[in-house]
Amino acid sequence: MTSAASANSAHPAQPVHSALADAAPAARASGKLKLALVTLAIVAAAELIGPVQFSVGPGKVALLPMLWALLIAAVWGIAHRRVPGVVRVATAEQSFAGGLLNAGLLLFIVKLGLTVGAALPQIKQAGWALLFQEFGHALGTLALGLPLALLLGIKREAVGATFSVGREGNLVIIGEKYGMASPEGRGVLAEYITGTVLGALFIAVLAGFIASLHIFDPRSLAMGAGVGSGSLMAAALGAIAAQQPADMLPQLTAIAAASNLLTTVAGFYFTLFLSLPLCSWLYGKLEPVLGRISKRGAQDAAGTAAMSQVSVAHGGALPLRDTLIAWAVVGCGVLIGNSLTYKVPVLVSLEGMAAVVLIALVVEGIKRLAPRLPMVLVLSVVATVVGIPGLFPFSDALIGITSKLNFLAFTTPVLALAGFSVAKDLPVFRQLGWRIVVVSLTATAGTFLGATLIAEFFH
Repeated sequence: MTSAASANSAHPAQPVHSALADAAPAARASGKLKLALVTLAIVAAAELIGPVQFSVGPGKVALLPMLWALLIAAVWGIAHRRVPGVVRVATAEQSFAGGLLNAGLLLFIVKLGLTVGAALPQIKQAGWALLFQEFGHALGTLALGLPLALLLGIKREAVGATFSVGREGNLVIIGEKYGMASPEGRGVLAEYITGTVLGALFIAVLAGFIASLHIFDPRSLAMGAGVGSGSLMAAALGAIAAQQPADMLPQLTAIAAASNLLTTVAGFYFTLFLSLPLCSWLYGKLEPVLGRISKRGAQDAAGTAAMSQVSVAHGGALPLRDTLIAWAVVGCGVLIGNSLTYKVPVLVSLEGMAAVVLIALVVEGIKRLAPRLPMVLVLSVVATVVGIPGLFPFSDALIGITSKLNFLAFTTPVLALAGFSVAKDLPVFRQLGWRIVVVSLTATAGTFLGATLIAEFFH
């Protein structure tokens, strides 16, 4: 799914909201309002459906409201030509949903930061596990993905597709080192598109299934969920937390948030200086052994070549009014989920959401005055610090009112926007060869399982 973190594009790309920007003002306003109302209707429907569990062998798969929201929004966007005009979310609005997703994730990050601050003692207990599991995130992708890619006959695209989970910062690394038109560039773009379209659904099902086997400490699984993408982390953590006692949710959320922050901040350097050089070296050693001499299907070659033409949005800053729209959509979605699923009165939830939005608004103002500040990092630090019990006179009251906001209630509107955002990428996704799709999902599984395995050694 698209990370909230912003990065400079390695090639020219239009802002995600440019399609709406070219429309008439009345059409723009109508499209934005329609997107917001349809998104909230989908959130309500997903929360009313509720969680659904079914057994697969010895484990269980849990389909939570956030996944229903993702699937409903994606289908709604894909079938927009057959949807009545009054509720149609066309391609322009789907692109705009990507911008709202980036901005809406900021509220999600505030909630994570507040949870981390309130649970610092539990995070401290995680100790060295939290540090060393990052090696699992950095190396797990290539440990599983690279050998499979070579066995399937994929060449240098395998390096770009398996050295990381292919989020925005990883695109920049490959773009600067190899160029986006290179095989490595096509590989990382294939990983990006696959993760965007299928990543949240895949990792939620995988994490839920692994959690149901009860072979790992839940804290290890929470660390594994922090893959460096807010939406992927939300999907994985939601599936894990749904199978644990309710009193463990704050601790698991704090650990996953800390792991995700570490992966976001330190992961860039891990991939730049460790996993990418190692992946390239291993390719040279393993390809003569595992690589088979065969022609790749014309569809595969065409699909990966098409990736070089894809314009990937990198979270360019939205106008403040559009950022406020994003916060309104996510905030109202949280109120809906908190009320329908967790039975928290709307007025009680509204107090907590007002505090979350205020924190985001303050940091947003700082960011606009100092554009070079890393927004996600600053927001995470500020939210964590103000959420430390007793550190400020208002900290305890802040923790009290925001604790009424259930973490999972944030994931449903976030993934609903993600569903609309990825619907527009389906034509490109169809052109991807099945081999590179399988490899990309395997790399995503590798980063989750690798970090979980390493963290398990410390519990």
